[in-house]
Amino acid sequence: MNVEPASILIVDDNADDRELLALHLKRQGHRLTFAENGRIALELLWSRPFDLVLLDIGMPEMDGYQVLERLKTDQALRHLPVVVLSGSDELNSAARCIELGAEDYLLKPYQKVLLNARVNASLEKKRLRDREQFYVKKLQEEQEKSEHLLLSILPKPIAERLKQGEEPIADSFAEVSVLFADIVGFSRLTASISPTELVSLLNDVFSEFDRLAEKYAVEKIKTMGDEYMVAAGLPTPSTDHAWAVVDLALDMQTALARQVTPSGEPLQMRIGIHTGPVVAGVIGTKKFSYDLWGEIVNVASRMESSAPAGSIQVTAETYNRVRDGYLFQERGKIPVKGKGDMVTYLLTGRKPKH
Repeated sequence: MNVEPASILIVDDNADDRELLALHLKRQGHRLTFAENGRIALELLWSRPFDLVLLDIGMPEMDGYQVLERLKTDQALRHLPVVVLSGSDELNSAARCIELGAEDYLLKPYQKVLLNARVNASLEKKRLRDREQFYVKKLQEEQEKSEHLLLSILPKPIAERLKQGEEPIADSFAEVSVLFADIVGFSRLTASISPTELVSLLNDVFSEFDRLAEKYAVEKIKTMGDEYMVAAGLPTPSTDHAWAVVDLALDMQTALARQVTPSGEPLQMRIGIHTGPVVAGVIGTKKFSYDLWGEIVNVASRMESSAPAGSIQVTAETYNRVRDGYLFQERGKIPVKGKGDMVTYLLTGRKPKH
């Protein structure tokens, strides 16, 4: 068996035994370090890495048994292979060493061929263990990446249900709040700047919106071009969902005011909010996403598309839940496709006490 040169710690209080081992092992190309007792050996093992320990049993201060016990209770060193070299041919001694975690047991005086075989076998086992640990670590890293990617697409409770094999997933919620937002004049903007600049601008804007959504524990549903959609009160129901999306809307306006186009023009957006019942879930098996269905989605979208530029328009349902904490301007009745005339309100800020 051909094994690459390794770093070996020889622990023996007998100088002649250390020299004899060194004479043989140096011929194999191994790098050797010496310790006269167990205490020194542990200090060396804690200070730098080794591939193998050749350990004598009978030593002053700390014997080989004690060294083995310390090694095998140390998470960083418990897998380090140890070959015991002992002058005792008692079966109990060998059994105790193996029980304490020694890789092998070799009697003194040893035969060079047998020593070489035991050392090489132990080093090969360590190499295989190291390779296994490397692949286990890589697998864990890939699993963490996959988990992170999944959680960037789906809410954590939904992701857990999918991993358990549940499909399709569909849940009814008695009341949530949905927000739609889009950038005013986006079509004109796409014609005036390069695709790279456009994507960079949207990334900056939406990344800031993502941070705000996380701040208010609001679930981002999707983006479509320049449109941004979120919902509060799902997948875990909450009682403050309307307050959360209203706070988010105001902070989104503030965040957008800090953004400008490549030519220095300010950006504006329309935001619409509605509150009501909804069905939410995941359907399909490819490129799936967490989505919403129900009249609330259509109405929230209509609130956004019919809002004046730079404003936040909410329905009476949302207004009635948060009016004590915020400032509104009643807009009156406006025509809403599929709903007829609806009374809506423009959110203008927070009340001082809020």
